[in-house]
Amino acid sequence: MSEDIKKLSSLERVEEAARELGLDIVVRRMEQSTRTAEEAASAAGCHVGQIVKSLVFVDAETNRLVLLLVSGAHNADVAFIAATYGLRLKRADIDRVREETGFAIGGVGPIGHQVALPVFLDESLLAHEVVWCAAGRPDSIFSCDPGVLGEKIAATVIRVRADG
Repeated sequence: MSEDIKKLSSLERVEEAARELGLDIVVRRMEQSTRTAEEAASAAGCHVGQIVKSLVFVDAETNRLVLLLVSGAHNADVAFIAATYGLRLKRADIDRVREETGFAIGGVGPIGHQVALPVFLDESLLAHEVVWCAAGRPDSIFSCDPGVLGEKIAATVIRVRADG
């Protein structure tokens, strides 16, 4: 991400990152909160499974931040992820998340981060034609095709829990 983009607001960074990636999105500012998966699903008028939770963890081996894009219907089972993929994750400090991604918790988007992050995509999201993602603010979301999103951001598709 260029230094000019880092100077934009979080919502503007999401929009600019989408343009740079060739991802055609329209950010919608909602009257209600979209901070949680349930709130976002209510605002978007969709099933909670169509909400993309952007969860930021620390890779225990490298100490780098890692982004997991997880269905709103699921939780990331870090023990399963470690056993299956060898990716040991630990909780990220909220100040570090804000500093390195440029987003506050509740508004972390899948794109527009201030630093490059390895990204892992919950395979269950690919069952939907459209998913809804945070757009840099706790009241803003955008929709997209999850396969196209994953391709544009070079996400590695994984299972995030043992039962799918």
